[in-house]
Amino acid sequence: MKKGTVLITGASGGIGKALATHFAKDGHSLVLVARSAEKLTEVKQNLEARYEAQVILFVKDLSNPDHIQQLHDELQEQGIIIDYLVNNAGFGLFGEFIETDTEKELNMIDLNIRSLTHLSKLLLPGMVERRSGGILNVASSAAFQPGPLMAVYYATKAYVLSLSEALENEVRGTGVIVMALCPGPTDTGFSNRADLGKSKLFQSGVMDVETVAEIGYKQFKAGKTIVIPGFKNRLMANSVKFLPRKWVTAIVRKVQAKA
Repeated sequence: MKKGTVLITGASGGIGKALATHFAKDGHSLVLVARSAEKLTEVKQNLEARYEAQVILFVKDLSNPDHIQQLHDELQEQGIIIDYLVNNAGFGLFGEFIETDTEKELNMIDLNIRSLTHLSKLLLPGMVERRSGGILNVASSAAFQPGPLMAVYYATKAYVLSLSEALENEVRGTGVIVMALCPGPTDTGFSNRADLGKSKLFQSGVMDVETVAEIGYKQFKAGKTIVIPGFKNRLMANSVKFLPRKWVTAIVRKVQAKA
């Protein structure tokens, strides 16, 4: 993987922030995108101090389609060529579908699906033309089965996984990498925003965000297509292939329910 410029969405915390550290450590230039100017500035200062990295910030709400196009236009105006794209921005929402907030879930679809697709559509052609680069999409172990009590979130991550696999096939042989990182429950701000603190799933144990990011980064450099950090998460993701779908759905409902 050649050194270049990487654009990371949702870079103000969690997996996005941890991945930024790995790219900076390896000498890549960074374009970091998130909603919080304060948090982004803190990440920038830390990376520049530790690794002398070149870090450019864009404060955007990527659930807003206008902000995605604005970001692309500003990159072009500044002559910034993106070699690697990390689509990390996303969130979840816990609760029964008939009770959860409609606007929040539509916003989730815009962020988890639309922004990822739009940015990939804008930046992938240049990578293919240059015959180098890559896209790392942060999906989830949720992508492998339906998810009662988080129905829309699970569905968005299934989309991310499916798209990643299809794009990897389409660009194979061009020098471009496409990978889906599929972590299980991870110690980030995700569970708080999704109201998952009391879920059995998160109370049963979570992975450290640094470990997830390190595994994801190493496997991205190695050109892997699907990466599921953690033995337990890999076991669960693969075991669903051998069970009736209704059983899988019922198990997820039981595990996901509040303790």
